[in-house]
Amino acid sequence: MQLNTAVKSIKFASKAENISIVEKFIDDLRAELNIGDDVYGNILISITEAANNAMLHGNDADETKQVEMSYELDDRGKNLSFIIKDQGPGFDYTKLPDPTAPENLEKTSGRGVFLMMQLADMVVFSDKGATVEMQFKV
Repeated sequence: MQLNTAVKSIKFASKAENISIVEKFIDDLRAELNIGDDVYGNILISITEAANNAMLHGNDADETKQVEMSYELDDRGKNLSFIIKDQGPGFDYTKLPDPTAPENLEKTSGRGVFLMMQLADMVVFSDKGATVEMQFKV
């Protein structure tokens, strides 16, 4: 018998101010699951980056398009998985420029996927890049 201790999802329009919805979602989850500071920081940065990318790049900042976000805690309470999905065409996540390359160090964007890859325990893109799943050990 498999029991999921927590599953929740939300949808929101692709408006920049809706990042506060994502932050509250993560803050509420932290309190509910008693997530430690180190993992909380990794989750907050990774998920807000993914949500921003979904709104701005995936949905092209089109306020009529939605971002769907969900999480699931495995039955052992050890792995917390998030799925963030936009309504865009996706992107080739294998061809992103390296933000640590000297020519990219001064750029003000282009670090979101890099941060997600560094901070999450697992990152998987699907739907041609329109969906990202991230997993964190809690």
